[in-house]
Amino acid sequence: MLLITAPGQGAQTPGFLAPWLEVPGVRDRLTAWSDIAGLDLIRYGTTADADEIKDTAVAQPLLVAAALVTFEALGVTPGAVAGHSVGELGAAAMAGVLTPEDAMRLVAVRGRGMAEAAAVTETGMTAVLGGDLDEVLAAIDKHGLTPANINGAGQIVAAGTLEQLAKFAEEPPAKARLRPLAVAGAFHTEHMAPAVAALDAAAASVEPKDPQIKLVSNKDGAVVDSGAEFVRRLVGQVSAPVRWDLCMGAFAELGVTAMIELAPSGTLVGLARRELKGVQLLGLKTPEDIEKARELA
Repeated sequence: MLLITAPGQGAQTPGFLAPWLEVPGVRDRLTAWSDIAGLDLIRYGTTADADEIKDTAVAQPLLVAAALVTFEALGVTPGAVAGHSVGELGAAAMAGVLTPEDAMRLVAVRGRGMAEAAAVTETGMTAVLGGDLDEVLAAIDKHGLTPANINGAGQIVAAGTLEQLAKFAEEPPAKARLRPLAVAGAFHTEHMAPAVAALDAAAASVEPKDPQIKLVSNKDGAVVDSGAEFVRRLVGQVSAPVRWDLCMGAFAELGVTAMIELAPSGTLVGLARRELKGVQLLGLKTPEDIEKARELA
């Protein structure tokens, strides 16, 4: 079984979309979606610097647009799809739950809402690498933080106020390394509640369809067969932890034998390399990778 995945926020790098503009149809798609998102996606994906594309309101639409244009350029129908965090909107479109246009409308609302929510309180996120899982979770809980991303392969992301994170850094879990993340706030925590309300209101105007292929949810690794249910999960996921560890468990149970990560690839392939032994992996970085990906499919 072939799995196609869409990465989440933080995967973007300056200029990563530039080579994709040479693919027929990509520039036209990005131009149309720029109008929907209210952003110049071509500029942000080609000439904007790292600080500009780090902005949550920019990064999220840019990532969903990138996933969708590279999926269309690949032209392969997988057995299953999944997205990490904001990548779930791309996965929903790939599975036929949302149209690409609806995905872009919703991600624009999601990005702006999460950026605005992050500005209310000084919050952040810290990656915890290594250590005993139970000890790491206990330490996160002790300091009032949320395990916002449980990514598997010995990687958990703690999120909360900057004061909580500072105290956590003073008393880290045994045998674990802490790496503060360059993000605007504590995503996937209670601090994102205003963004949930904004996305919920926007989602009310969408008429989702049931998935045409297997669609795995970040909430619990479940394969969701109802489009309406998946959209409900998309909304709630803004303030709920991302359980990519459970998603990878689901991939194994589904019998996934190959995984392709859409642009800007690297993060999810890296996690899968450590967790999904025996699965063939490929990241789509430039159009030069398309032929290899089709051969793998």
